[in-house]
Amino acid sequence: MRSIWKGAISFGLVTIPVKLFSATEQKDVTFHQVHREDGGRIRYKRVCTVDGEEVPYSDIAKGYELATGEIVVLTDEDFEDLPLSSSRRIDVLQFAPADQIDPIYFAKSYYLEPDAQGAKPYVLLRDALQSSGQVAVVKVALRQRESLATLRVRDGVFVLETMLWPDEIRTPDFEFLEEDIEVRPQELKMAESLITTMEADFDPTAYHDAYREALQQVIEAKVAGKEVVAPPETEEEGGPAVDLMAALRASVEAAKREREGGPAKGRKPARTSKAAKDAAAADKEEKAAPKRKARKSA
Repeated sequence: MRSIWKGAISFGLVTIPVKLFSATEQKDVTFHQVHREDGGRIRYKRVCTVDGEEVPYSDIAKGYELATGEIVVLTDEDFEDLPLSSSRRIDVLQFAPADQIDPIYFAKSYYLEPDAQGAKPYVLLRDALQSSGQVAVVKVALRQRESLATLRVRDGVFVLETMLWPDEIRTPDFEFLEEDIEVRPQELKMAESLITTMEADFDPTAYHDAYREALQQVIEAKVAGKEVVAPPETEEEGGPAVDLMAALRASVEAAKREREGGPAKGRKPARTSKAAKDAAAADKEEKAAPKRKARKSA
């Protein structure tokens, strides 16, 4: 890995010189735009809309468009004069429980490696933070953008996770939130039973990117001059269930069979769980009672 930033963690009067590394990478299959006839690469020119001339990269500046359509041109010197107090520092602002920070705020993760002279204070802060069970809330500037971030410990290394600012989080404004949708107790109980049946410790290695693997096979087949075989089609998911209780009950039984390895053909499926039986009984009672329509709020 190659470091993308050098600075220091500022913790009270303690300064810990560190290097920053990207902790994640996208494994996408990348493509170039090419001419369909001969495979030639398609290239784009940077052309000025005023004089129609091609512009070299060294002559390109950043422009901010006003509501009037006019452009304010900003130079590198304009950005250099901006006050970025944390331009080369990771300033520790406070410590807080990790569960108080909504994951929606997190943007990107980085590893922090100490310089040789900063190893001891790095390990000291790391061990103290880990034993506290808290995360450090910090401020840092990367690529001329100042962000809030958190510092936590993972596998003995500090992980810096940059965060969005509060005004960058959109408010979910959906119509169904204003509706008074009635959920029957037996439906809730069956849904909880389904969650319990599918409960397991999270193992990320159990999952893989099937689309990327299939795409890679198509590319390899093309390179080898072989016939491209389409991957098997998966069953299309249907629309919303008409009978929600029946769909939930079937889901519980299917999840149980999958966990138990699945019944062989001709064998009876696993016995219905007690939660499923209770929910079925409650469903029967509900159907016997007069039906009530869902109410909508004004």
